[in-house]
Amino acid sequence: QARLVESGGGLVQAGDSLTLSCVASGITFIRSTMAWFRQAPGKEREFVAVIGRSGDGTHYADSVKARFTISRDNNINTTYLHINTLNPEDTAIYYCAATVSLSLSTDYYTQKENYEIWGQGTQVTVSA
Repeated sequence: QARLVESGGGLVQAGDSLTLSCVASGITFIRSTMAWFRQAPGKEREFVAVIGRSGDGTHYADSVKARFTISRDNNINTTYLHINTLNPEDTAIYYCAATVSLSLSTDYYTQKENYEIWGQGTQVTVSA
């Protein structure tokens, strides 16, 4: 059974840093492109970052690229999202997603509809 489990969220203060983790099971992790999305209260789920199968290709939403870093460890089936200088606008549920689909289009991987497997999310709340 395919499963993604996120962890690392919590209540933090503005200016803090945080690393989220996503552990995959029941999938062939090395064949999966992994991504992070987030959903703030009352808003649509939005793309944050994606990382290719081998880990050498990444892409970020313009709004986060200066502060967010996505990485993965294929030895332990884990994807990470490191966030620097958190601000209240980063408050959201952060979701990990996986797809085995391949596309030459970077935009393909920014669309939530193109991911087959989702985690349950981890809440990040940033106080001012």
